[in-house]
Amino acid sequence: MPALASHRKPRTRVRTTTPAVGLTTAALASVTLLSTQSAMAAPAPKAGIEDVQKQVDDLYRQAGTATQQYNQAKEAATTQRTKVDALLNDVAKRADQLNEARRTLGTYAAAQYRSGTIAPSATFFLADDPQSYFDQNQLMNRMTSRQQKAITDFRTQQTKAAKKRAEAVQSLETLTTTQTTLRTSKQDVQKKLGEARALLSKLTAEEKARLAELERKKEAEARRKAEELAKQQAAAKAEADRKATEAAKAADSGSGTGTGTGTGTGTGTGTGTGTGSDSSATTKAEKVLAFARAQIGKPYVWGATGPSSYDCSGLTQAAWKAAGVDIPRTTWDQVKTGTRVATADLRPGDLVFFYDDISHVGIYKGDGMMIHAPKPGANVREESIYYMPIYGSVRPA
Repeated sequence: MPALASHRKPRTRVRTTTPAVGLTTAALASVTLLSTQSAMAAPAPKAGIEDVQKQVDDLYRQAGTATQQYNQAKEAATTQRTKVDALLNDVAKRADQLNEARRTLGTYAAAQYRSGTIAPSATFFLADDPQSYFDQNQLMNRMTSRQQKAITDFRTQQTKAAKKRAEAVQSLETLTTTQTTLRTSKQDVQKKLGEARALLSKLTAEEKARLAELERKKEAEARRKAEELAKQQAAAKAEADRKATEAAKAADSGSGTGTGTGTGTGTGTGTGTGTGSDSSATTKAEKVLAFARAQIGKPYVWGATGPSSYDCSGLTQAAWKAAGVDIPRTTWDQVKTGTRVATADLRPGDLVFFYDDISHVGIYKGDGMMIHAPKPGANVREESIYYMPIYGSVRPA
């Protein structure tokens, strides 16, 4: 019997060039994953040097603001600590007075005990709450005037001592809050300065050179504006001098007539007063600038008030103190001192404030220039007032 296998039709093998679906999906997924990883690994676009300059300037300005907060908190803490010490001394003094009054009451109580009249007045003396007994008229009627005075003194000292203790507690709480602000401000300054240093440390040599070139251009533009202001001020002074000369000639001419006597006297008085005032102001300004010039080259240190280093408001405060004028510690308080003046009317010794947050100040020296303590890493120096955006100016005295 023939084998059945011999009659089977051969199976046709079909070849195809289509790749397996599973393999294709896996390959595409791998490509997508690699592309995604490559995109994630690609470095972000690096900020331009102009952006770096702006970031660094902003960080220094923010550090300046935090410095003023630190200065303000430090001054408040010093004042509050002095107040607390005085209150604690007062509390101790009143405690002694209260104890003395208590001893006097004890003396009367002991005397009544010896005389056999311990009740009810002795009960009053020894009670935890003498006030409840004090209001009983029948008891008071049995006491001598001296005893009544001793009780009144005791109550007075007790009330005053309680009041001073409450004030001391409140002042201590305020001092604690101020000291917390002081620590926070210090941390803020250090943080901002650290961020600025970190940004600068990442720059290449070429980028640092470009940054220095940007600084030179910024300084050159600021000097150009200062020179323009100097010309404007010189022209304004020349015009004022011309008018003053003409007025003086007119006054001299008028004094020769019969009707000019009163005018001449009035002019002389006004001129004399004005000259004396101007002379005093000029003398103070000269002392301010002499002091400021002597500090040129000393380093900026935030929170410093001299004599070896300064921050911006520490320098201005010390300079005006050298002229015999006390001004506040912070820029925020200094800007409220004296008389506000326009930039065009600036005189040597005036204070010029910068930025909307009033976080920096310099001493005007004339010709559009100032002396100031710029920022960490820089020394006290002369610079154009246009190097930073001007907020306003004041004349302290």
